[in-house]
Amino acid sequence: MIGRARIIQLASAAIAACALLASAPALAQSVKIGVLNDQSGVYADFGGKWSVEAAKMAIEDFGGSVLGQNIELVTADHQNKPDLASAIARRWYEAEGVDMITDINNSSVALAVQQIAAEKNKIDIVVGSSTPALTGSACVPYGFQWAFDTHGLAVSTGGALVKTGADTWFFITVDYAFGHALEKDTSDVIAASGGKVIGHVLYPLNTPDFSSFLLQAQTSKAKIVALANAGQDAINSVKQAAEFGIVAGGQRVAALLLTAAFGIGDSPVDY
Repeated sequence: MIGRARIIQLASAAIAACALLASAPALAQSVKIGVLNDQSGVYADFGGKWSVEAAKMAIEDFGGSVLGQNIELVTADHQNKPDLASAIARRWYEAEGVDMITDINNSSVALAVQQIAAEKNKIDIVVGSSTPALTGSACVPYGFQWAFDTHGLAVSTGGALVKTGADTWFFITVDYAFGHALEKDTSDVIAASGGKVIGHVLYPLNTPDFSSFLLQAQTSKAKIVALANAGQDAINSVKQAAEFGIVAGGQRVAALLLTAAFGIGDSPVDY
């Protein structure tokens, strides 16, 4: 489901980019779009090569040209490194004639790229990052956030679950901008709804072993074990939560990015 949704989002963003660039003065011989994402790491299955294919399909559907100019596509793997992403974005904008960069999963990367886009008066359309700073404290005239943000995820999942009686929470949170924002926004919604966060633990991006974090969550006796993460991290933590018997022990697991609470093993899945 997530993969299909991401393809639709990226394709829609690519078409929107063509429309935006079509309104600009025709100074070059082509319109060049860059897809910058994680193609080899924790978020590769969340976009990666599939986002590139989606962009190719969208350009083909658009007719392959705009205002008599061919639409070109370039791609790169940012490896979830903001400094690498910034260097790629700067090179694309300054030396390679890229008009717009899109996808940009990973919130820290997206914030870095958007800063370069603002500096160069170029367009960026973020599809795969959900920090609200992109349209808040780091908002720029050339930046767009196409999909959801952490506030939307928090309201839809946090508020709904507290209403079902899930009023105590423990967070397992990826330690960078996205995770921090998602935990804070959801915690605010939980408190406003009458619930309470009784603990949390931060972990490094792309962690294969969640056992120590899940043990802390299990020991807390919180009704909800909240996963403030995404991509392969989310897959690993959900699988390992099942192995730890989190749900069998009476707790529930909320995968916040999916806006759903998962009952693992033989328990039902709640949406």
